Amino acid sequence: MWARPVLWGVEMDDMDFPTPDAEVESVAPSELKARIDAGEAVTLLDARMGSDYEEWRIDGESVESINVPYFEFLDEEIDEDVLAKIPDDREVTVLCAKGGASEFVAGALKDRGYDVNHLEEGMNGWARIYEAVEVERYEGSGTLLQYQRPSSGCLGYLVYDDGEAAVIDPLRAFTDRYLDDAAELGVDLTYAVDTHVHADHISGVRDLAEEGVEGVVPDAAVDRGVTYADEMTLAEDGDEFRVGDAVIETVYTPGHTSGMTSYLIDGELLATGDGLFVESVARPDLEEGDEGAEDAARQLYETLQERVLSLPDETLIGGAHYSDAAEPAEDGTYTAPIGELREKMAALSMDEDEFVDLILSDMPPRPANHEKIIATNLGQQETDDDEAFELELGPNNCAASKDSLAGD
Repeated sequence: MWARPVLWGVEMDDMDFPTPDAEVESVAPSELKARIDAGEAVTLLDARMGSDYEEWRIDGESVESINVPYFEFLDEEIDEDVLAKIPDDREVTVLCAKGGASEFVAGALKDRGYDVNHLEEGMNGWARIYEAVEVERYEGSGTLLQYQRPSSGCLGYLVYDDGEAAVIDPLRAFTDRYLDDAAELGVDLTYAVDTHVHADHISGVRDLAEEGVEGVVPDAAVDRGVTYADEMTLAEDGDEFRVGDAVIETVYTPGHTSGMTSYLIDGELLATGDGLFVESVARPDLEEGDEGAEDAARQLYETLQERVLSLPDETLIGGAHYSDAAEPAEDGTYTAPIGELREKMAALSMDEDEFVDLILSDMPPRPANHEKIIATNLGQQETDDDEAFELELGPNNCAASKDSLAGD
């Protein structure tokens, strides 16, 4: 498990920092994201503790990221060795967890002649970025969007047609966003669908159900202790849900969890949840731990070979996550045809024993707050909105190691 506090940013941003003498401009997270997406050179000074920085930070091909913890700037006389780490020939954006420490640090640097600004709300603001990108290769009925949360790599899907819509793997933090998007598109949000009991983020299915949307959870996941199953529609293998003329077919795909379920959207894209990603496959240990990981890995192998790779090569795969190792398609979505994944991902062409040995050999740390998140998603624990947001900050770590799974 990666080492970080349960709640990001408590240490630095609950402190009372003096107001800097210099006026410091702020940068909106969306503005910073647009600059990075455009390939602009960006220099970031991350003032969080080194352990937090190592586990979760803003990166990109055009991003230079420097970590100097905020406490190095608390003394009136800042050490020259510290200042030497910070470029003085370009603009530097300072960031922290919530925005308080970064404004102070930026002010201290501006007083010394540096060209600096700071990121509004810090990494918490970065975690509120949520973008919708159209899946252009989708040729089914209606339109398919992929929701992307760059801070954690979470992905979701919105398909809409003829006045109706369904969202797959919604996040609780963005409940209002789905409703607003549906209203703007002039459609009724008919279904909110989960692929499984998530371990890295709080599901938005129950909150959307409270707003009148029909909640759908896999019937196969109920045995894990879902407390609200009688309030939901239970999706069994082969069930179909219609959104206008688009058909969403339920495909049982266990392995990552015993209840893991994918949804084939109008025969064009398989929303695989955490079963298969464009750069990796699922990790098998989050439900039954290390003791049950081998059996789950063998189940995952069977699922991939018989239920996923048996689909036509042109069928798109869209997971519930992407990592830094993932390459977006030309349309900007993290989707790829099955045939392409089979060619580039060595794990998909191995025999069963090789596959199991590989994914068990180098699994990353488990999501830091996965036990609390799972309990919340099962309905066994009440978590308010603020705590829910804090619990899911950071990387998702729901995939097996990316380094060992790709082909040459």
